[in-house]
This record gives sequence, C-alpha cells and structure tokens, in this order.
Amino acid sequence: MNGTVDENLRALIDISISANSGSNKRPVKVWIDTAFNGGLVIPHTEIESLGLKEASSTPAILADGQMVNLTTFTCYQEWFGNEYRTQVVANDGEFPLLGTMLMAERSLAIDYKLKTVTLD
Repeated sequence: MNGTVDENLRALIDISISANSGSNKRPVKVWIDTAFNGGLVIPHTEIESLGLKEASSTPAILADGQMVNLTTFTCYQEWFGNEYRTQVVANDGEFPLLGTMLMAERSLAIDYKLKTVTLD
C-alpha cells in the first residue's frame, strides 16, 4: 500500500471502506497516526456521508489525559486483500486517522525527502 507525505508533513494513505459487508468500498484518505494505538478515527461528517451505523461507545484517554466516552461505528474495511469488520471512533477532526492497531503486523516506511509512504 503506497501513499504520500503532504505539504504539512502528514503521512497519508488511501483505504477503502463501506457501511455494509460485500458492498462497494469508498476510498478514504487517512493520516497515519503512530501516537494512536486504536484502529480508525473518522470525522462525524464523513461517517454520515458513508452511512456508517452506530455500534456503541468506548472509554478513551485523550492526549491531555482527559477521560472521555467516544461513540463508535461499524464499517467494513478492505485491508491487504481481505474484508474486515472494523470499529470506527467518531471525532470532530479534519482528517480520518489510522492507528497502530491496524499496522501491528505491517512494516511502515515514511520517506519525508521523497514524500512517499509504504505500508507492507
């Protein structure tokens, strides 16, 4: 899986997700966030446009140490040739985030000079 480094030095890749198993997946550009040990965080506006269904809530500790409950949604993600049911955390951010949980068995290379991202 290949991506790019943007002008703000964000490592970005495209993933494909949908609201239902077996349906056409839509590409979503995600920011690789190595400080986030979860799976996916997607802004509320994008969750609505994808039609994701609310699943539950989960406790989380924010970067400032604050404990919060975050609403979660379900999506189906194409990931290295397989479809997986994945929990998505909703937020009010600008970019969807891809956390380290989904990269645990992968190799990540970011070349800031060449502005390339490789996730194998």
